[in-house]
Amino acid sequence: MVTAKPYAGVTIMPLTDIAIRTAKPKDKPYKLADGGSLYLLVQPNGSKWWRYAYRFGGKQKLLALGTYPEVGLAEARKHHMAARKQLASNIDPNEAKKEAKRAVLLNAENNFESVAREWHETKSHSLNPRYAGFVLRRLEADIFPKLGSRPIRDITAPELLLALREIEKRGAHEVAHRAMKACGQIFMYGIATGRADRNPAADLRGALKTPKKENFAHLQESELPEFVQKLETYQGMRQNQLAVKLLMLTFVRTTELRGALWSEIDFDKAEWRIPAERMKMRRPHIVPLSQQAVLILKELKLMNGSWQFVFPNPYKPIKCMSENGVLNVIYRMGYRGRTTGHGFRHTASTILNENNFNRDHVERQLAHVETNKVRGVYNHAEYLPERHKMMQWWADYIDGSVSSRNVPSAKKKSRQ
Repeated sequence: MVTAKPYAGVTIMPLTDIAIRTAKPKDKPYKLADGGSLYLLVQPNGSKWWRYAYRFGGKQKLLALGTYPEVGLAEARKHHMAARKQLASNIDPNEAKKEAKRAVLLNAENNFESVAREWHETKSHSLNPRYAGFVLRRLEADIFPKLGSRPIRDITAPELLLALREIEKRGAHEVAHRAMKACGQIFMYGIATGRADRNPAADLRGALKTPKKENFAHLQESELPEFVQKLETYQGMRQNQLAVKLLMLTFVRTTELRGALWSEIDFDKAEWRIPAERMKMRRPHIVPLSQQAVLILKELKLMNGSWQFVFPNPYKPIKCMSENGVLNVIYRMGYRGRTTGHGFRHTASTILNENNFNRDHVERQLAHVETNKVRGVYNHAEYLPERHKMMQWWADYIDGSVSSRNVPSAKKKSRQ
């Protein structure tokens, strides 16, 4: 066992707080010993340093234990005793101190925010850019201020729950659940990269309030004729008017419509082929185009054919139109709160199902995928002939809803 030996020539007398406070500087540094090789080194400039002199591996060494008054007598003795115990276990206190510093630095580099941003950078390449931005903004607003500086390895389930509860207090229950899901993925990434040991988000299942499921505001069948009539006489920007018309005819998601490229439109086949990277479910999607939709696209081609986007931003055509383009039309028509761009999906789905169209055809057109393993085998061109017929029926239905509503009936068709 390694034993500690004090420096020679040092008077061993237990120190007191008064003796330390009243110790005056001299021309040269001098020591005030406390026993067991712990002493206070008083410098000519008046600073006072705690030191522990010991031998390890046959060499004389010094361990710095802080400065007075930041480190008081009682705390210095506590650090001294801990170092003596390390020596008794054949551990060099200086090396142990360096290792502790390295661990602190490693934890600082591996705090939750740095790991989260690294995860986001890795993940964002496979996400819709708009959604990826939303995830990062939510982390920056709700999670990083609470947990960002904490070492990811040290974060506990109660700590994470406390941060999520703050989101719940705003009534944003869906946001809280999404934040918990994102945090869970970050912890799993931390585990995979060796910077975390477990996923505390997994312990919080059932701990958050269940968000109330609400559908997007949408038009009822009885409201459709008036909406279509008002849209026909809309006096605003023509491009935005056509965007709403095409959105109704195709019932794609608003982000998919706004980002539409001319390279995706096949006029010969009357199809719009949206690549996987622009789809929510990251799967390619084919939209059969009705005669009415093709006419709209041909008009847009004359207007915007020199740009890559079907709906370019009027002020910066190298970008697509903003999400407000569709909303502004809906609001100016007096439908704020009554429907949204996304609401057309619900309206179309309801009417098509009520008119006895095959549920699988409707779900494919909505780009939904069955969770059932057998039904979920996804073929993006599946039912394409039937979907072409369905989309033409839907376009005729919209046209006919304004006048006599004498549109082709599908009610006599049996579900296939």
